[in-house]
Amino acid sequence: MEALEMYTVDRTSDVYTEELRLNLGPQHPSTHGVLRVELQMDGEIITAARSDIGYLHRCAEKIGENVTYLQYTPYTDRMDYLASMNNNLAWSLTVEKLLDIEAPERSQWIRVLVVELNRIASHLIAFGTYGIDLGANTPFFYAFRERESIMALLEKISGARMLYNFIRPGGVANDIDDAWMDEVLAFCDDFDKRWDEYNRILTNNHIFIKRTANIGILTKEMALAYGCTGPVLRASGVKWDLRRDIPYLKPYDEIEFDVPVGMGTHGTLGDCWDRYWVRMREMRECTSIIRQAIAAIPDGVHMEKKMERMYKTPLTPEPGEAYMRCENPRGELAFYAVSEGGKSPIRCRARAPSFCNLSVLDKLLPGTMLADGVAVIGSLDIVLGEVDR
Repeated sequence: MEALEMYTVDRTSDVYTEELRLNLGPQHPSTHGVLRVELQMDGEIITAARSDIGYLHRCAEKIGENVTYLQYTPYTDRMDYLASMNNNLAWSLTVEKLLDIEAPERSQWIRVLVVELNRIASHLIAFGTYGIDLGANTPFFYAFRERESIMALLEKISGARMLYNFIRPGGVANDIDDAWMDEVLAFCDDFDKRWDEYNRILTNNHIFIKRTANIGILTKEMALAYGCTGPVLRASGVKWDLRRDIPYLKPYDEIEFDVPVGMGTHGTLGDCWDRYWVRMREMRECTSIIRQAIAAIPDGVHMEKKMERMYKTPLTPEPGEAYMRCENPRGELAFYAVSEGGKSPIRCRARAPSFCNLSVLDKLLPGTMLADGVAVIGSLDIVLGEVDR
């Protein structure tokens, strides 16, 4: 990134001021992780910004080239750790493409169930922490109440509360039963009522609207130019969702759901409020998808039989390459893997949505006040685990 240019001071004047260099982060709650943003300030106004990433770099892609295909699945959990089911799915689909196999139909429906539950849990974090960013602490506790219910549901079938390693190449680790699905339906019924509470607490709050409307406006053209995806892109008016436009699981072809987009309801299209509202509406669509999936889930096996045999020895796909992308809570997560017939891919690459969405931050911050800059960062809903990898 280009270095910040300091404001040119007129030394001939009797009274002059200098612009201030301010470091926001890397140890600051509003940066949502170890992100450092170097700001140039003219009083309270941000005149230039430069994001400094890499504090959480863990060589995730290089690790993928030094462990087996199955051993890498738990590593994907740690990238976007708020949506690890979704990460497992993207990697599993990539490996399945290399192996030229398809997961059983029942396991595909189970995958839809768990990733949509995880999408709600992820958006709840976005909702709760965004309130804290703007000075409202109460929404965070409400969000964690429902998120705890989701984590308990996913723990029952995976054995883990947050890093699941549940979706695996060839299917899913465990089958689900009717009792578990009844609990999921009960959660959906309760969540629809809670969602109305969220809107009374935060969405329609006058102060919240004033803090987010007409702030951090991301135009459609800029969002596309910077490779933004997910709610960040849709909030700018682009109706693009891989689940609908390029279904990567068969059930998404059979399920009916809406793709929420920004409409500039309280301000300008593509502002912070639109990005927030798209995520809120997506949570309601998730409960609709879950209900349809439970109603249509077929009988059958949860793991490809050929894969059950392969799990006893390391997978060795035929030479080739595979690229698969999925609609994660933060946008399009994609994995690229190249096989030469060995136990590990010779090339492993991840396309992280938070990384691309964060790239537009330096263009959105100049011209805003410092407090509004915090609102802009929160509206992008980044996870530094997948930014740095």
